[in-house]
Amino acid sequence: MARYSENLRSCLGKLKPYVAGRGINEIATLYGFSPDEIVKLGSNENPYGPSPKVWDAMKKVRPEIYPEPEELIGSLGRYAQVSEEQVVIGAGMDGVMDTVTRLFLDPGDKTLIHTPTFSYYEILSTMSGADPVFLSRGADFRAPLEVPKGVKIVFLCSPNNPSGNTISERDLREILENTEAIVFLDEAYAEFSDQNFIPLVRDYENLVVGRTMSKAFGLAGLRLGYGICPEWIANQYRRAAPPFFGVTVTSVAAGIAALKDQDYMRRSVEKIQNERRRLRRAIPEFHPSGGNFLYLETEENSGVVSEKMLEKGVIIRNCSSFRGAGDHHIRVTVGTPEQNDKFLSAYEETCG
Repeated sequence: MARYSENLRSCLGKLKPYVAGRGINEIATLYGFSPDEIVKLGSNENPYGPSPKVWDAMKKVRPEIYPEPEELIGSLGRYAQVSEEQVVIGAGMDGVMDTVTRLFLDPGDKTLIHTPTFSYYEILSTMSGADPVFLSRGADFRAPLEVPKGVKIVFLCSPNNPSGNTISERDLREILENTEAIVFLDEAYAEFSDQNFIPLVRDYENLVVGRTMSKAFGLAGLRLGYGICPEWIANQYRRAAPPFFGVTVTSVAAGIAALKDQDYMRRSVEKIQNERRRLRRAIPEFHPSGGNFLYLETEENSGVVSEKMLEKGVIIRNCSSFRGAGDHHIRVTVGTPEQNDKFLSAYEETCG
């Protein structure tokens, strides 16, 4: 075994495994609840799920046939109001980012990551053999504007996970115009904000905007993401992407159906935005957020707070696994009114 393990890549020693939110069945078993009693507000899922049209479409899927994603790519182009030649897809936005990093990163290259933020950027960088450069966010979690020399990819997240803040157009343009790096802008939560920077792809040849069907469209379990990029990047992406872009017949059918019912998506988003405002009124210490989640500093250690909430059947996110977040921040997904009521009651008992 020892000699075989020597074949492992040395970069693995730098990695910490990605830490996902806790699951319903795990917590129900651990604390003696039935799964129906658990309120899961730790993974930024859409509590309203997808359009009913998605369920109808999935019933017609033929799993013995490989995906045919052309109609999906065309639908995404119309939704994003760009040419379909600028649209790339993947198995979640993670899959899109994985292919993008393979396009640009060689061992010894550098990426730029503003902490705290989504930890997968660090994993992708390290697995590419690149060295991530970390810069701490400033007041109100604003990302620094300087890009160190030699950086090949700048990862930006807006609304940022976990803090919820958005980048201004002025700041984004300044970063784009003062670097030769590729700027990957993760807009997974854009539909919950008033932000849409896809139009800037027309102005900047170094901008890739990543999006997902997981959040606003409620397809998290189907892993379907997409990117909007200049055609020169999209052409290279299609050369390097896995067969059929790593998507499935089920995710393709669901994506097409969801895009045909954007009214359903917008109603879901509106309900989440209304509940987000209600939660901030109830707990003013929550930071402003453009996502479907809220970020809060805790007096007690965040791991202790999260564990106490689990004992009450409420899953929230302990943010200590986010580089730079420290041990006193939690993130709470905005749920249905009933879920949020249970969170508020549990939080009052725990931290009130």
